[in-house]
Amino acid sequence: MMNISIYMYIFFLGLVLGSFYNVVGLRIPAGNSIITPPSHCPSCERRLTILDLVPVFSYIYLGGKCRTCHSKIPMIYPAIEAATGVLFLSSFLSATSIEEILCGFLLVSLLMIVLVSDLEYMLIPDKILLFFFPLFIAFRIIFPPDPWWDAPAGFTAGFVLLTLISLISRGGMGGGDVKLIAVIGLLLGVKPVIIGFFLSTFFGAMIGICGQLLCLIKHRQPVPFVPFIVLGMLISFFFGDQLIAFYIDLIF
Repeated sequence: MMNISIYMYIFFLGLVLGSFYNVVGLRIPAGNSIITPPSHCPSCERRLTILDLVPVFSYIYLGGKCRTCHSKIPMIYPAIEAATGVLFLSSFLSATSIEEILCGFLLVSLLMIVLVSDLEYMLIPDKILLFFFPLFIAFRIIFPPDPWWDAPAGFTAGFVLLTLISLISRGGMGGGDVKLIAVIGLLLGVKPVIIGFFLSTFFGAMIGICGQLLCLIKHRQPVPFVPFIVLGMLISFFFGDQLIAFYIDLIF
């Protein structure tokens, strides 16, 4: 019974933080404060009440519409809230130490915020990365990896690898993507960030090819890359060791 209560608490914590991450991801790129003005409907500007702000459940209760003007509430809000709740709980359940739990929470938090920002503005604000960068440094000082140089090597590998690809592709990889991968490398280390990057590239290429074949994406149409980074990094974080073991077994 105690375990169920803990699981529910972790999940609800993720829901609440996911709601906050929506605010951060939408307001920071626009140069707005995350504190003022209070949450309000973007259509009728009515200030939202507690009934409107319960993560996921308010969206379902209100039928995905504003209570006053009945304008549609973007699906990204409950999606980010639910995803953060599920990923927080997954991080907790898969971890074997407090270090792994906190690492998962930090990774998910960064990824959810930049996902909102990239989907809305196709932008990864430096302010968000500069906020998480010292947090990741502090985390790696408190919980040094084994070997100790894995964290700075992960940062360097992420930055150098993507910078080279960006130069070769002549801007095909955005500067925000480069900095994001480098910061993630500081948290996860060399192997996870490289695996995550190649998975991101694979998923991005597959979706791009399929989208063009189905005429859903035009040639050279800009496509947000962060969703693929999020997918690749999460798979690497949760299943990276299994993927490496599978690959080795496949070869040998």
